[in-house]
Amino acid sequence: MFEHRRLPLITTRAFAWRQLKFLAVALVIVSLSLGVGVWGYMRLAGLDFPDAFLNASMILGGMGPVGDLPTDAAKFFASFYALYSGIALLTTVAVLLAPLVHRMLHALHVEEEEGGAE
Repeated sequence: MFEHRRLPLITTRAFAWRQLKFLAVALVIVSLSLGVGVWGYMRLAGLDFPDAFLNASMILGGMGPVGDLPTDAAKFFASFYALYSGIALLTTVAVLLAPLVHRMLHALHVEEEEGGAE
């Protein structure tokens, strides 16, 4: 997936394509997570789509639910969805930053080898 440390840095164009691929993966993670949240709020809380989308996106974004939840099942879902959302946020950030951090570390290592010091 990433070039070995002994290989030269990839071109800026290739890096941009790599970053776009990782962005696509991050968008899939967010979309699936939002879909699960909307489904849960519609199914368990009896909310219509706009309200379910609002609640799911607010929890996924770390803000919390918007209104009161009518049933215990909806409250449990919201609790577990909030816990999942924290993990999904960290995963999404890691996916987005992985190519950038790798390139930075690779560049530092390449400069070290070119200078002759190890």
